[in-house]
Amino acid sequence: MRFDEMGNRSGKTLFLLPGTACDYETNFAAVLDRLGAKYHLVCVDYDGFDGSGSVFPDMLTVTGKIERYIQERFDGKIDGAIGSSLGSSFVGQLIQRRNVHLDHGIFGSPDLDQSGKFSAWLQSKLVVPLLTSFTKSDKKREKTRAKLKQFFEMSDETADRFMGCFEKFSPESIKNEYYTDLLTWLEDDIHVEHTRAHFIYARKMGEKYLNRYKRHFRDPDIREFDMQHEQWLFGGEQYTAPVLKAIDEFMDMPV
Repeated sequence: MRFDEMGNRSGKTLFLLPGTACDYETNFAAVLDRLGAKYHLVCVDYDGFDGSGSVFPDMLTVTGKIERYIQERFDGKIDGAIGSSLGSSFVGQLIQRRNVHLDHGIFGSPDLDQSGKFSAWLQSKLVVPLLTSFTKSDKKREKTRAKLKQFFEMSDETADRFMGCFEKFSPESIKNEYYTDLLTWLEDDIHVEHTRAHFIYARKMGEKYLNRYKRHFRDPDIREFDMQHEQWLFGGEQYTAPVLKAIDEFMDMPV
């Protein structure tokens, strides 16, 4: 795993945890400089997505490695962590397991899907081959690019960078990440003293996700935005600026 520290070393500490089949360089490219101007960033690339040739093992093993880094480098306590999509599962586990302390856990419009072993196996058998086939030919690449531009309002450059993740990372790591995320459950009504759970709710995802946020965490701070899933990270400034403002407000709240 890689933990790259950058940004304002005198600012509050903020971990960045990327989503499915992504490294932080791709996932947070649009906001790294602006977040780094204010915060001491710790940007994480998981096993299998860190360029080392390793394979992603499972969500809980990786969670343990993140916890050890926080314990050894920050005496077990950090100001905040942002999880993008699947990265939010790590934020939830860091809060739930109570091996380290976060003042602010920020969930980037996650789906928080959970299932049993057979369902997880079946979903991974169906979904992972689709994810890893996006760029198998010029025709598929062009079709995927068009869909990303239409649905998320990505630029050509952003779409190509995003698709590149499915070329440079191994199908085994993507499968393990997707499968074990479904098996990594969150409790209901999670409450940790002096920790606040904040959710970036993308309204276009649908209300069932909003209901999940409320079920898993007691009194979560939910901010609603008229956008698609994680559109603030790759869909243009009209989405990015309001979410960055909300992140600053989250991090300034008393705990």
